[in-house]
Amino acid sequence: MRINAYLLLAFVFAVLVIVYLITKLWRVWTHLSLIKDATDDIKSGNLNRRILTRENDMVKQICYDINEIAMHSQLQLIQQKQSEQAYKRLMTSLSHDVKTPLASLVGYLDAVEHKIVSGEEKEEYIRVAYEKAQNLNHFVEALFEWVKLDSKEQIFHFEHCDINELTRSIIADWVPILENNHFEYEIDIPETEYITRIDPNAYTRILNNLLQNTISHSGGNKVFLQIAEEDIQAQITISDNGKGILPADIPHIFERMYQGDQSRAAKGNGLGLSITKELVTAHKGTIIVESVPDSGAMFTVIFPKVL
Repeated sequence: MRINAYLLLAFVFAVLVIVYLITKLWRVWTHLSLIKDATDDIKSGNLNRRILTRENDMVKQICYDINEIAMHSQLQLIQQKQSEQAYKRLMTSLSHDVKTPLASLVGYLDAVEHKIVSGEEKEEYIRVAYEKAQNLNHFVEALFEWVKLDSKEQIFHFEHCDINELTRSIIADWVPILENNHFEYEIDIPETEYITRIDPNAYTRILNNLLQNTISHSGGNKVFLQIAEEDIQAQITISDNGKGILPADIPHIFERMYQGDQSRAAKGNGLGLSITKELVTAHKGTIIVESVPDSGAMFTVIFPKVL
């Protein structure tokens, strides 16, 4: 009798185990069907598809991984579309920035070639054509530099330099340019040595771009340059007393081809500050801009000190 009872219990236990395993297998099969449907949906292009799962499901990790792959692919697709739109805007802007001055240049030269102008007027046309050719050349050079930076093909030659001495050397070349453009200037560079790891040519381009930006766009007549030394970093500040930058423009000021208001668009190509930011970033530095309308603008470049 006791043996029969044990057999019955064993049979009941075996039935329960079988039912449990069948239930588990059914749930796994159901999840695998859902996973198959989801992967087919994702493969067909629906990257919004997600697989819901519970914490105690045997296939939860597979579901998590598939969801992560779908989210990552969706993010890549969004970034790709944004990049495509940005390049479309870039090409539209480039075609305008090249076509307009080129058409004007051809017009001036055509007038000279066909003897429509003569004497002093002819000389003036040639002078204007030369300036436009120079501006177009500068734009193309800036564009090539930006493309190299954007594609990470720019080669840097970093070395340990005294940033104070290098800055003095760069500013010395700018003094006559500032004076010719009727700009007053104040320079505050410490006499002490301050060693940083920089590419001298890239650093020269950074200062050149910021100073040229001040002359072309500030609308002021005074520029201030100061280097402040700290224990772990150096701050190079270039400010002016001009019209300043509108608050709406400040978040976009370092974007490629961004030219802000119409007065800025008439004087630049929108690449200078974008190139400057890329060069600063390559030095593991930062650049920030502060401005109040009608009270000037201040650009601050921060470079880490060589410790």
